[in-house]
Amino acid sequence: MKKKPGSHKQILIVDDEANMRHMLSLLLTDAGYRTDTAEDGSAALEKLKQNHYHYHYIFCDIKMPNMDGMAFLESAAGYLETTSVIMMSAYGTIDTAVEAMKKGAYDYISKPFKPDEVLLALKKAEERESLKNENRELKDRLENVEQSNRFGSMIAESKSMQEVFTLARKVACYNTTVLITGESGTGKELIARGIHSESMRAKEPVIPVNCGGIPENLLESELFGHKKGAFTGAHRDYGGLFEAAAGGTIFLDEIGDLPMALQVKLLRVLQDNEIRPVGTADSKKIDVRIIAATSKDLADEVGKGNFREDLFYRLNVMPIHLPSLAERTEDIPLLCRFFIDRYSTRFKKNITGISPDAMSMLMEYTWPGNVRELENLVERAVILAEEQELDSELFSSLGRAGESRQNKMDDIISGYSLKSGKQVLEKILIRKALATTGGNRTKAARLLEISHPSLLSKIKEYELE
Repeated sequence: MKKKPGSHKQILIVDDEANMRHMLSLLLTDAGYRTDTAEDGSAALEKLKQNHYHYHYIFCDIKMPNMDGMAFLESAAGYLETTSVIMMSAYGTIDTAVEAMKKGAYDYISKPFKPDEVLLALKKAEERESLKNENRELKDRLENVEQSNRFGSMIAESKSMQEVFTLARKVACYNTTVLITGESGTGKELIARGIHSESMRAKEPVIPVNCGGIPENLLESELFGHKKGAFTGAHRDYGGLFEAAAGGTIFLDEIGDLPMALQVKLLRVLQDNEIRPVGTADSKKIDVRIIAATSKDLADEVGKGNFREDLFYRLNVMPIHLPSLAERTEDIPLLCRFFIDRYSTRFKKNITGISPDAMSMLMEYTWPGNVRELENLVERAVILAEEQELDSELFSSLGRAGESRQNKMDDIISGYSLKSGKQVLEKILIRKALATTGGNRTKAARLLEISHPSLLSKIKEYELE
């Protein structure tokens, strides 16, 4: 038999018969392996302890003086984590083979054996080793994918959100002002909290403030504090939310709703790192990172005279825009699984997944409320579900989602090019089919009524991995 070029894996042959050691050494060397020998289990154990090199495989006889094969398996267990052991015996029974397997052996061959039986046992061991390596690599890859799919408490796998996560991780390392934009429900506060948690300020507080949710006459006092007696009801000194966030981060949500008078005072904070409590002429130095967010187009608000241009530029040092859920529908299956797991645990229900019909409905819907709307919908479905799988009836409140999607077709396809329109529709349908089948490309190809190679080609062409 010809040697296998580049194989040269190391094999240890353990047998008290010199002829057997010699015969196996010739056979395995001719097959392209490097061999070493030991006359009993004790000598083999000593070779393992020396640890000069790693044995990929060990052929070990069971009946030997000093230390037999079974005793060797027990004593050498700590050295055999990545080694496949094949036991040999002329006195073997099924019980013997089973006992050897329990002690860590991979395979068992009976003496006398033919050369082909030895090589077949090795081939099976190599296939097992290859499978273990593939599983290890797959596990590592999945862990890396899971890590890259997360930022703070957010998850996503779409290209657009991966870019957001990458930028947010970079921004977190620097003490700079961030402006997060996006529609309501896209997760602006979650991104802000993620930036804080990955920054050097993570051990300090992050204080959220809804600039549109506090009455205008109280907002200045809430933000910057006040002195006792500064106004009716000010019965004591109050530090304010900026002071509460000292050393950490203050998250100013819906910054576009900040009254013009307070915009001037916030600008002073950004310029001088100082706040002035209501009712005092004294300023206080503060160390706070500001992250702002808005669902409004601040540049447009500046043009309308509703927002100060100088404040806009101060806030817009590092802009991060969150795409709507309708712009990243490929994240819907992942988000559904995440929310199903969350609410199944919370409500102590055994929900295993979502039906293809229901998933198809979710993929076709336009999601005006974005991720928040999806989460609320899944929570409601989990509560109402009577089966282990969420079916389409639980999502009937979505209405005629297909028509809703059709009404936005003009927003999806620009211009009049049939070629570009065809490509856009193909991408939508491929994403929908992959989501419906849980990523099974063979089943997705059947739904799309195209061949499997054609689907793989289009996935690569449209970068839909």
